[in-house]
Amino acid sequence: MIARLTGQITEINEYAALVNVGGLTYEVLIPASILQRLDQHKDEKGQITFITYHYFQMSQSSGIPILVGFLNEIEKDFFLQIITVSGIGPRAAVKALNKPFSEISRAISEADANYLKTLPGIGAQKAKEIIAKLQNKVGKFGLIRDQGLVSVAQKPAPDWTEEALAVLLQLQYKRVEAQEMITKALQRSSDISSVEELLNEIYKQRMNG
Repeated sequence: MIARLTGQITEINEYAALVNVGGLTYEVLIPASILQRLDQHKDEKGQITFITYHYFQMSQSSGIPILVGFLNEIEKDFFLQIITVSGIGPRAAVKALNKPFSEISRAISEADANYLKTLPGIGAQKAKEIIAKLQNKVGKFGLIRDQGLVSVAQKPAPDWTEEALAVLLQLQYKRVEAQEMITKALQRSSDISSVEELLNEIYKQRMNG
């Protein structure tokens, strides 16, 4: 079983990242709340180490290996708790965990079903089942320091950032690199309001180095 992966991210999708490890590229499913914090966990070589949950998705004729990635063992632990709830498999859990784990664990501890219903794929009945199964088991996960980081990242990006991303991709920048440049430019200058201004800021950022 694959327990850890260390490599460079080459592409990020809605619920997954492609990770190049010594020339092999692995698809790693990653909850959105973690995807939004990846840049802060790269080492000096631009690599990230994922703690992984490795399982096989079974069909009638075969089993497909699936990897789910986390930044530490506590996050993986929380995921393992979630998938003990009947009807929540690994893929469903990845999609559901799109908000800070600390917030979700607080909602479970406080029996806040209304909050849990805002998670993708979690309806009223499933929220009740999560609370019944986990209410007294998630205290430590409320200490995960992810709220401030994710709340900033979750601000909806203006539509023109997608246009700027398309321009950078045409200029042969990798998607991850381009997204990182856009994020840094927006953090440096909150007055940006167009594609031209964003690209100018990115240019200045690269020139200053």
